[in-house]
Amino acid sequence: MSKKKSLLNWIFTFAGEKKAAYFASIFFAVLKVTCGIAPYILIANIVRELLSGVRDWNVYLRECGIIALFWAGNAFFHMISTTLSHVATFNVLANIRKSLCDKLTRVPLGSVLDMPSGTLKNILIERIDSMETTLAHILPEWTSNLLLPLAMFVYLFHIDWRMGLASLATLPVGFIASCFMMINMTERFNNAIEKTKILNDTAVEYINGIEVIKAFGKSKSSYEKFVVAAREGSDCYVEWMRDCIWPFTIAFVIAPSTLLAVLPIGGFFFLNGSLSAVNFITIIILSMSVIQPLLVVYSYHDDLAKATVIFGEVGSIMDMPELARPTKDEKKPADNSIVLKDVHFGYHRKGESLPLAPADKSSSATPSPRGSTPKTPEILHGISMTLPQGSYTAFVGPSGSGKSTIARLIASLWDVDSGSIEIGGVNIKNLSLEEYNRRVAYVSQDNFLFDLSVRENIRLGRREASDSEVEEIARKSGCYDFIMSLENGFDTIVGGSGAHLSGGERQRIAIARAMMKDAPIVILDEATAYTDPENEAIIQESVARLVKGKTLIVIAHRLSTVKDADQIYVIKDGKIDSHGTHEELLAKNGLYKSMWEAHVSAKDE
Repeated sequence: MSKKKSLLNWIFTFAGEKKAAYFASIFFAVLKVTCGIAPYILIANIVRELLSGVRDWNVYLRECGIIALFWAGNAFFHMISTTLSHVATFNVLANIRKSLCDKLTRVPLGSVLDMPSGTLKNILIERIDSMETTLAHILPEWTSNLLLPLAMFVYLFHIDWRMGLASLATLPVGFIASCFMMINMTERFNNAIEKTKILNDTAVEYINGIEVIKAFGKSKSSYEKFVVAAREGSDCYVEWMRDCIWPFTIAFVIAPSTLLAVLPIGGFFFLNGSLSAVNFITIIILSMSVIQPLLVVYSYHDDLAKATVIFGEVGSIMDMPELARPTKDEKKPADNSIVLKDVHFGYHRKGESLPLAPADKSSSATPSPRGSTPKTPEILHGISMTLPQGSYTAFVGPSGSGKSTIARLIASLWDVDSGSIEIGGVNIKNLSLEEYNRRVAYVSQDNFLFDLSVRENIRLGRREASDSEVEEIARKSGCYDFIMSLENGFDTIVGGSGAHLSGGERQRIAIARAMMKDAPIVILDEATAYTDPENEAIIQESVARLVKGKTLIVIAHRLSTVKDADQIYVIKDGKIDSHGTHEELLAKNGLYKSMWEAHVSAKDE
């Protein structure tokens, strides 16, 4: 999708099955315009008949009744038109949000994390929602407010072309005044958008970090940062409005005052006999309806500019490079073994393009040219390993060595820069995201729970699971008892991000959710970091039963929790330092032995 699309293209792209509602709203808007024009013509006709000496009250009563019907029709068709346009608009906004959320699931996690959460939230919620009025009114309102003055002008021109031009005499004044409003508008508008983004990001940062701010006594400095962002956000609008207030006042006061020109010019023509009294009065009545609708159309200019900018932001997200995955699997993996071949990877800085080439046709990825994409220094340097199906593999090593990065690459949260990752002999780039997500369950150290009940959070692992199946997996995962001790058991609402639960409780529910998925490959990245030793032992024993026969990958700092692994990879500075079983690594007298001795010493202390 291109962010350079016109506004109408964007609207009809996301309108979906509701496109017809937009066209119907335009049709009823035209009927509304017709009903809006007719009363002016009838009023002019009544004046003409009065001046002609018609004394039959029935004629006037009949025409007044028809005028009333037209005004009623105007309101009725306006109601239908705007109702249809609102139905279509809410469908557009829903489809935009669905498309953006769906898009974010297909882009590398790093690209999403590089966008401040305040910016994403602002685009997905406030900014998209702010387009409702514009999108709901632009088609029917523009149609009616453009057709009405056009039809009136044609009619005035038909009566007397001189007076038709006179009715437009104030329009240039309004146009010139509005030109002053447009000075530096692009720069001002972009500045306002940028300051608003900064304010949103600062507000989200302040709220999310309030615990740290209070703990370290940084309330004053952090609040000052928020105050500065809020002041700059308001000042840019205030200064903009202050510079525009006089041109705006002139444009919207003088431009619709058509009588400023119609009365003296029409009076002059009437006095010299070139304009009849009937036509003069008719023109006075009709001229008052010519300019005001044009100003209504013009008043949408800011809304249109804002909608165009917002759609540009939507387009920039929709144009983000995606993980290179086919829609259908070209080849099914033979098993659930995992092989990494000469994997190189570095986290890309914000704003850099990602080296996402199309999926390879072969079973192994063709390495990308080194240095083809600017990036931060490599995190992983030529990682190669084999994880047999049904094996239990542990990654250990100092903090920052690259353990979690390997796990995230296996979980397909990023794509490798070069080398390949294969499952069952098939490069993961040749597997659809749907198939891959079915095969892999990933539990990180920082788990996210939705503001739902405990039951529904666990059920996210398999949406069709029954209540009894949810409770059964909780028993098997070793967290049934603690869940039942909560205020409402499985129906307890966990709060935003699981805030009503402790870190260990959140992790245990996240493990149960992963176990509910029943994926053949399970990755646990420090999944029990926040649990106490007693509960950790229970969880490990429960998980061991649940993952029996599955390919299990565990990242751990507490070496005692993984000493029974089939193989242990020791990662240091983005490379494999050594690998083997617990006993083999101790016998090598290397990094693992020193880490084990430090671990045992800490436990003894």
